[in-house]
Amino acid sequence: MEFVLYLVLILLGTKLAGHVAVRLGQPSVLGELIIGIILGPAILGWIHDGEFIHFFAETGVLLLMFMAGLETDMDQLKKNWMSAFAVAVGGIILPLAGGFGAGQLFGFSSAHSLFLGVLLSATSVSITVQVLKEMNRLDSREATTILGAAVVDDVLVVVLLAVLTSFFGTGTGGGISIGLLLGKKLIFFAGVFLAGWLLVPRTLKLLSRMKVTEPLVSIALVFCFAFAYFGEKMGIAGIIGAFAAGLAISQTTYKHEIERKVEAISYSIFVPVFFVSIGLNVSFDGVGNQIGLLFVLTVVAVLTKLLGGAAGARLTGFNGRSSIAIGSGMVSRGEVALIIAATGMQSGLLLAEYFTNVIITIILTTLIAPPLLKIVFSTRANSDAVREKKKIKF
Repeated sequence: MEFVLYLVLILLGTKLAGHVAVRLGQPSVLGELIIGIILGPAILGWIHDGEFIHFFAETGVLLLMFMAGLETDMDQLKKNWMSAFAVAVGGIILPLAGGFGAGQLFGFSSAHSLFLGVLLSATSVSITVQVLKEMNRLDSREATTILGAAVVDDVLVVVLLAVLTSFFGTGTGGGISIGLLLGKKLIFFAGVFLAGWLLVPRTLKLLSRMKVTEPLVSIALVFCFAFAYFGEKMGIAGIIGAFAAGLAISQTTYKHEIERKVEAISYSIFVPVFFVSIGLNVSFDGVGNQIGLLFVLTVVAVLTKLLGGAAGARLTGFNGRSSIAIGSGMVSRGEVALIIAATGMQSGLLLAEYFTNVIITIILTTLIAPPLLKIVFSTRANSDAVREKKKIKF
C-alpha cells in the first residue's frame, strides 16, 4: 500500500505548491516541479521512483499532450507549418553546435561532444503546454508554432541520434538502419493522418451510442493511447502520437465534451504524478566536483534553444517579441532528453561520471522554462494592450 501514501503526498504537495507558486506570480507548474525535488531523494527522500510512478507519469504526460492536441487550432497549425519547421531547425543547429563546443571545452572526445549537442537539441513541450494553458494562450499563433516545431524536432533529433549511434555507438544503440528509421516515421505520419481523417470521426459517432457509462471519453482515450503506442513502435515519441490523436478529435463535434471530461481525469491524478516524477530524477551526488560543467551546460542549453527557435520564427515573419516567446517555449528538454541521456549511457556516448550533471541540466531547463514563459508572454500581452489603447485614441 506504499503507492497510496505516495499518491497522498503527491496530490496534496502539488496542489499546495502550485497554489503558492501562483500567489508568488509564477505558473503553478513551477511549484509542482519543485515539490517533486523536495519530496524526492534529493532532499526529503519521502518518494522514490518506481513502477507506480513510471506508469502514472507516462499516462499523465500522454494525457497532457492529448489535451494540447484537442485545444490546438488546426487552421493556425496549417498556416504556420513553415514557421514550425524553421523554429525546429534553428532550435537544433544552435544547440548542436553549442553542445559540441561545450564538450570540446571540457576535454570530451568528438563523439561524446556530438552526443551532448544532440542531447541539447531535444525539446519537450509538455511543460510549455501546461504554462500556456494556464495563461489561456494555447490557441495562439505562437503556441501552435511551438507545438508544430516540437513534432519536427522530435523526428530530426531521433534521426541525428540514430546516425550518431550507428557510427560511434558501442552498446545497444549501434547498427541502426537510417533508411528503416525514416521509413517507420513515414508509416507513422501516413497512418495517423488516415486514421484521423477516416477512422476517428466515424468510430466516435458509432460508439458514442453505446449503452454504457462514458463511452465517448473511453473511446477517445483508446485513440490517445493507441496513437501513442503506434508512435513508440515507429520510433516517434509517444507524446507526439497522443498529440496527433487530440488533433484528430479536435476536428469532430465531440471535442468540447471530451476535453472537459478528460481534463478532470488528468489533473486530478495523472498529471501531478508526471510533474513530481521529473523532480525525482534530481540527485546532488558528485555535483560539487563538476560545477563548472553544470553551469556551462545549463547556460548553453537555455540560450542556444531560445535563440535558435527565435531566429527560425523571426526569419518566417514573427516580430521580435513573438519570436522570443516561441524560443522560450522550446527551452524545456523534459522527458525527451531524459530518454536520450539513458540511450547515451547504453551506447557508450555518455560517460557515467557525467550522467548526473546532464540530468540536472535537463531538470534546470525544465524549471527555467515556466517563469521564462510567464515573463515573455506577459510582456507581449502588455505590449499588445498598449497598442490597442493607442488605436482607440486615434
